[in-house]
Amino acid sequence: MKTSKEVVEILNDLVQINNDRITGYKRALGELKEEDSDLRPLFTDYIDQSQRFKNELGNEVQVLGGDIESGTTGSGKIYRAWMDVKAIFTGHDRHSVLSNCEGGEDAAQRAYSSAINEDLPAYISEMMIEQQQSLKESHDEIKSFRDQYA
Repeated sequence: MKTSKEVVEILNDLVQINNDRITGYKRALGELKEEDSDLRPLFTDYIDQSQRFKNELGNEVQVLGGDIESGTTGSGKIYRAWMDVKAIFTGHDRHSVLSNCEGGEDAAQRAYSSAINEDLPAYISEMMIEQQQSLKESHDEIKSFRDQYA
């Protein structure tokens, strides 16, 4: 079983991933064109979803005596920088925005899979599994939208 300090570190990694996701969807909202307004409620829901997940994870961090991370992951910053470069060459069309969002969802899935494979208390693993399943549904929804505009 991981120590409390190690569990806090794992939880905070997922807090940062959710912070990345919030930042990514806020950025995606800013890139949408008027004709893509149907995606606004979806992206807003995903921001709210990550806020809830971040709060759930943060509560556990505090229970374990840790401090909640407020930043984003290093890889998240690199990912967003890549989105900036890619946007210069591809523009901000619907397919590009959705592809970038799907890439972010893939990163969240990898982070959750890695965390779930750690030796954590059962109640924390269960929370992570539930969150990952919700994120998987979000991923599949984004992928479905993206595939419509391939």
